[in-house]
Amino acid sequence: MNTPLVPPSIAAPNNEAYSHAVLVPAGSRLLHIAGQIGTRLDGTIPERFDEQADIVWTNLFAILAAAGMEPASLVKVNAFIVGPEHIPAYVAARRRHLGELKPASTALCVPRLVRPQWLIEIDAVAAAP
Repeated sequence: MNTPLVPPSIAAPNNEAYSHAVLVPAGSRLLHIAGQIGTRLDGTIPERFDEQADIVWTNLFAILAAAGMEPASLVKVNAFIVGPEHIPAYVAARRRHLGELKPASTALCVPRLVRPQWLIEIDAVAAAP
């Protein structure tokens, strides 16, 4: 089982949605997931940030399932968000999809992604026995 770490000798995370670190037991399988974007299976990209965010999380979970893992296997999540105005929608989507799970996380506001219609990209690392 992966163990969240919040050492008492440093300040607690900014909010309770993530852990400072996650300890992965020896012998675990590691899955490195490339940045996922909000593109539907048919190649279309919604204009709305919240729709793209939901697609990203759905894609991440599909990759986890293909590797025989589940959302609780996530140990690290990096989110790249175009524009600070989308942070509330990102937080809401993350809560909808992760619930009480608290992988180590970083969220960055960026001026743009590779394609201008992309508003969010998330990469991740997962670990499971």
